[in-house]
Amino acid sequence: MKTVVIVQARTGSSRLPHKVLMPLAGEPLLRRMLERVSASSTPDLITIATTTDVADDPIRDLCHQMGIRCFSGHPTDLLDRHYRAAMHERADVVAKIPSDCPLIDPSVVDRVLTYFHKNREVYDFVSNLHPATYPDGNDVEVLTLETLETVWKEAKKPFEREHTTPFIWERPERFKIGNVAWESGLDYSMSHRWTIDYPEDYELIKAVYDELWTEEKPIFTLQEILDLLKRRPEIAGLNARFTGVNWYRHHLDELKTMASDQTKR
Repeated sequence: MKTVVIVQARTGSSRLPHKVLMPLAGEPLLRRMLERVSASSTPDLITIATTTDVADDPIRDLCHQMGIRCFSGHPTDLLDRHYRAAMHERADVVAKIPSDCPLIDPSVVDRVLTYFHKNREVYDFVSNLHPATYPDGNDVEVLTLETLETVWKEAKKPFEREHTTPFIWERPERFKIGNVAWESGLDYSMSHRWTIDYPEDYELIKAVYDELWTEEKPIFTLQEILDLLKRRPEIAGLNARFTGVNWYRHHLDELKTMASDQTKR
């Protein structure tokens, strides 16, 4: 079964434009993020799913420089973009990872994908997000192409098209859904924010890279980040006012499987 990681990326973020091109350790954030995903061992292929907008030419150029495959699709219908990228790469299994996770741990990617493959006769969809326990920014969702095609054909609500997988979340009676909890037994999903949507998020991520990234050891671990934040609580405080803020805070009336205590308004 061909497993393809699809990383959706664009320059047109409404809250922090061009965030995927902001510098980390001397290179664009997207390059650093792709280096981390590429350090995982389970995917057969990694591809970027960007938009057809000319503003995203820098993303296509970066992929060419890195030798990473790139698919250009619909600017706002992420479900359509994921499905067409998966078809283009002839994927059997798709792992969805957003480009705003530049601190994602490769071992987390491997853990979620390995769990899916070991239980592929059991589950249509596996993630570490429903419910989430890892520090925010270690997002991995895995599903079969067949499941993705079903969702692509049937999902109608705008937020289902924009966010790709909520159609599955809301139908546990129809889809066999698995979840991978953080093996530590802890839940840092609401207290540790390592994703990027706001300038303060970038300041935290940049500070982590400044402290931990070296040419000799470019891939640092989730535990090393936690240890750094414990030693340097002022870094953790850089984006503290946004911890627990998630996109689905705007859709709690529609997302019946998400509780109000799983996001901050």
